[in-house]
Amino acid sequence: MFKNLGILSFSHKAWNQFKHIELAHFVHGIAIVNPRFDSNRLLNELSKSRRIGEARKMFDKMSDKDEFSWNTMIAAYANSGMLAEARKLFDETPNRTSIAWSSLISGYCRYGCEMEAFELFREMHSEGQNLSQYTLGSVLRGCSLSGSLQRGENIHGYVIKTGFDFNVFVITGLVDMYSKCKCILEAEYLFETMPDRGNHVLWTAMLTGYSQNGHGFKAIECFRDMRAEGVESNQFTFPSILTACSMVSACDFGAQVHRCIIRSGFGANVFVQSALVDMYAKCGDLNSARKALETMETDDVISWNSMIVGCVRHGFEEKARSLFKKMHAKDMKINDFTYPSVLNSFASMMDMKNAKSVHCLIVKTGFEGYKLVSNALVDMYAKQGNLDCAFKVFNQMIDKDVISWTSLVTGYAHNGSHGEAIKLFCDMRTTGICPDQFVIASVLSTCSELTVLEFGQQVHANFVKSGLESSLSVDNSLVTMYAKCGCIEDANRVFNSMRVRDVVTWTALIVGYAKNGKGKDSIQFYDQMIASGTKPDFITFIGLLFACSHAGLEEDGQRFFDSMSQVYGIKPGPEHYACMIDLLGRSGKINEAKELLNKMDVKPDATVWKALLAACRVHRNLELGEIAANNLFKLEPLNAMPYVLLSNMYSAANRWEDAARIRRSMKSMGISKEPGCSWMEMNSHVHKFMSDDRGHPRTSEIYSKMDEIMILIKEAGYVPDMNFALHDMDEEGKKLALAYHSEKLAVAFGLLTVPPGAPIRIFKNLRVCGDCHTAMKYISRVFIRHVILRDSNCFHHFRDGVCSCGDYW
Repeated sequence: MFKNLGILSFSHKAWNQFKHIELAHFVHGIAIVNPRFDSNRLLNELSKSRRIGEARKMFDKMSDKDEFSWNTMIAAYANSGMLAEARKLFDETPNRTSIAWSSLISGYCRYGCEMEAFELFREMHSEGQNLSQYTLGSVLRGCSLSGSLQRGENIHGYVIKTGFDFNVFVITGLVDMYSKCKCILEAEYLFETMPDRGNHVLWTAMLTGYSQNGHGFKAIECFRDMRAEGVESNQFTFPSILTACSMVSACDFGAQVHRCIIRSGFGANVFVQSALVDMYAKCGDLNSARKALETMETDDVISWNSMIVGCVRHGFEEKARSLFKKMHAKDMKINDFTYPSVLNSFASMMDMKNAKSVHCLIVKTGFEGYKLVSNALVDMYAKQGNLDCAFKVFNQMIDKDVISWTSLVTGYAHNGSHGEAIKLFCDMRTTGICPDQFVIASVLSTCSELTVLEFGQQVHANFVKSGLESSLSVDNSLVTMYAKCGCIEDANRVFNSMRVRDVVTWTALIVGYAKNGKGKDSIQFYDQMIASGTKPDFITFIGLLFACSHAGLEEDGQRFFDSMSQVYGIKPGPEHYACMIDLLGRSGKINEAKELLNKMDVKPDATVWKALLAACRVHRNLELGEIAANNLFKLEPLNAMPYVLLSNMYSAANRWEDAARIRRSMKSMGISKEPGCSWMEMNSHVHKFMSDDRGHPRTSEIYSKMDEIMILIKEAGYVPDMNFALHDMDEEGKKLALAYHSEKLAVAFGLLTVPPGAPIRIFKNLRVCGDCHTAMKYISRVFIRHVILRDSNCFHHFRDGVCSCGDYW
């Protein structure tokens, strides 16, 4: 009867075009007279048409429900995400078939209820139900989504026992599961041992696995093999291979894939188009990315985001902002991934006005509460140096994560607020946030700048205990931190433990050895660096020339200086010329230093003139020293250093009136000499000392110890150098002034507090004076101690009456 009505010949499209009222009357008629076969057919059509409510009404009115009826309704609920209704109906069914079990398991997996799916799978297995390939495929999908490797391996064992280990549907599920659980070798083995690999879904699963696990070249090789075996690609294959191309910057191969996409007829697929834009943008081919974006029929926000990210990554910040304005003008649905990309474009450009305009737009559109957006705001303000705004945004965040803290800590560190950076890092740990490699590298760099060795060692120890895998940035920061704190042996140990090194690593060690008075070691590491195939950069040569200067290696210094431009094409900067002038000055070749200065390819800056002035001071070349000082007066009119040095040179030459004139000039201009300050770190507390300082809690002990020191080192041969007591006072007054310099008070405190055998570490903001330098040598010999003094120029390691710096005074 119904055959005559043409029901059996209805297509999905025709069925979906029924009006609701006609369908209701139709269902009512069928419920009264329809045989069970036709009822089930209609129930199935309603379910597939997503008319779940009408299907349920029909189901409830059916008096002769069979297994097909129950299975169809359970599957309808499960496929629509109505899992509670599906489970209720499943529990009520008189006969739970494997199809019903599989439908419910599939629904749980599809909608993120993997634990319920696993439990149902366990019940199904315990009740002796026959597991089909679809059931196994569904539960393997649940393992993939939840990353449940152990469950996946158990199911793999069952697959082998039941003979499904050559079923392409099940093996594809296993390949996907192992790939998602980052066991790419296991996935690769299953794929390679599959006898029939003609299925494009299996190939796509393997290719996607390579891509998602960072094996870009293997993914490309897999795609080539897939094409060679005649297996067709689809809308899922192409995005995965394009992602792999972007991963390894294989733009040319990506362009070939693009041609395959066009020939295969997938050029209009929005997912494929979006992947094309992303691939070209990440590979830096912004012109092709733009063309791909313009050919899209619909404005896809993901593709626009990819284009903006590509522009920012390759330095086209203005273009990125122009794209954002177009998105806004098109009234596109900007999302929480769009704003961070745009904010990154402001991070490298000091355009605070427009940055705040975007911030206002974020607030208006309600995206300020999104963690991703707030983190980008903190990072943007911090990189622009606007720490107040960065902290304000950070403080307003309800849910802060490690990225939030890292952005703020790094911002404070990069802007020179090192004390605040360390305080924030400690607050971060107090709140229970575990630091990652980025914030660890940043706080270690801060420890380098503040030379807080003990805290840096604690950070290092906690990082090791955390079990986090080290990174190149962390290792480089550790090498730098230990080198800058005078622990060059520890820096070397970190260096030796590194599996990967770059030019920053080598340079940190070269500079570290140079600053610690081991110039010849610096040169040896430079030779090793060249042998390893690593090319030096601008900074490397500064460290290398500094090493030659302080080790008195004039010929080596000249050779390295010449090789900069002749071998490596690096144009020497003022810093390199300053090192060479310092090198010549230390060798007493003042005239040669002057000639080099006159031949410079770049205009001499303050660094160069300071090097020449220092050389003139040591070798008492007052005439040239006046020229250097006068140039510094013009370049840095408020810097006290050239005034003080020239005044001291006049005093040493007994030209007291000229010395007084310079000091009067300083006073009239409001220029004051930075007071000498020395400090030590002891039990995470910093002890500071000024010359003739009486403010320390243990002052009486310190001065008593200082008196003892002076007696003992004078007995050993120390004679105060009155050239460094240049004030107009009597002889006894000058001796007392020299005795109570800040670094001498610090070493006295160190002898009182630092355990025997441990080095005494002292830091000073200015260069150590010649008299203190001589005294430290005697102290190291008389008290048999290793004294490490880092001044504004370099480290001085005093051992057995000898200093590592070469005694350039």
